[in-house]
Amino acid sequence: MRKVTTLFFSMSIGMLLASCGNDDAAKKAAAAAAAGPQAYPVFTVSTQNTTLDSDYPATIEGIQNIDIRPKVDGFIEKIFVDEGAVVKKGQLLFTINAPQYEQQVRTARAAISSAEADVNAAQLTVNKTKPLVEKDIISKYDLDAAQLTLQSRKASLAQAKAELANALVNLGYTSVKSPVDGVVGSIPFRNGSLVSSSSEQPLTTVSNTSKVYAYFSLNEKQLLDFSKTYKGNTLAQQMKNIPAVSLVLADGSTYAQNGKIESINGQINTSTGSASLRATFPNPIFLLKNGASASVRIPQHVENAILIPQKSTIDLQGKKFVYILGDSAKVINTQIEIMELPKDNFYVVTKGLKAGDKVILEGFQSLKDGTKIKPEEKNADSVYAEIKK
Repeated sequence: MRKVTTLFFSMSIGMLLASCGNDDAAKKAAAAAAAGPQAYPVFTVSTQNTTLDSDYPATIEGIQNIDIRPKVDGFIEKIFVDEGAVVKKGQLLFTINAPQYEQQVRTARAAISSAEADVNAAQLTVNKTKPLVEKDIISKYDLDAAQLTLQSRKASLAQAKAELANALVNLGYTSVKSPVDGVVGSIPFRNGSLVSSSSEQPLTTVSNTSKVYAYFSLNEKQLLDFSKTYKGNTLAQQMKNIPAVSLVLADGSTYAQNGKIESINGQINTSTGSASLRATFPNPIFLLKNGASASVRIPQHVENAILIPQKSTIDLQGKKFVYILGDSAKVINTQIEIMELPKDNFYVVTKGLKAGDKVILEGFQSLKDGTKIKPEEKNADSVYAEIKK
């Protein structure tokens, strides 16, 4: 009897709890129905002109990088510049102690003096022989011989002068001067160091950085996209239509001077699968250094572009979707296509949206296709205010 009573009591409690649970669910459903559709922020899509920036890692080089090498053998006598100094064309950089070349100059000058004496003696012989021939005292053969001797002595004098010029050139090589305006690089040698024309290491490097080259690369796909973006039947015509490019420095700042792409390598490097491009930038205050790293930023102007925030999209199996507000305030899950290059935190839509469409801005993680919502209109200017002009 006690067992039956206990069982009846348990069943009564279960029925009571179930009744309470159903009441709670009903209350929640009734509350949800009373509250109406859930509110979501929406904004109206509009077209606008914008600029997309592509950054490519680059290496900076001066327009001239000249290795300064000795042309004669000797010891460094004096260094007249320091590393990093700005020098002018023709400015003295080093002197090399090479006494053998001074000796060659002295020897050549002595040879000239001897040759000049021989020429004078031969000239006297000709002058003496000529009247004797005219008076038929001696034969014309003697005059011809004297004149040939004079020509030989003059040739010897010319050779001696050439040897002096060569010796002076070699002696001039002991004074090493800068061949261009530029900035001095590292100087691995010191006073007293033995240097030679066959040395592998240069005395220094002078870099002309009044303008600099920024070298960067595009892979094959980027190169094809690049050629389709800019108008022109030839590569030269396309380069003329490329807008001015900017340079992003290592600290993230943008260089004050814009540059221009002036060269595109016509061949793909088989080992890297890319082609090299060269942009030229002015460098009036020598801020850009030879060997520095930076990024070349190429702008791409897009007219009547449809931009949407990245947070307004859903990624599903490699595709992108947005929720569009349809009739009766019901949302439609719509696939879109975008450009590979974004604009800050926005996508450029190429297919799936049109101006005037209303898109759910955010907070739609639990939203399902066809759900009726309560749209809260957001000002488009506030949505697009994040875009950097």
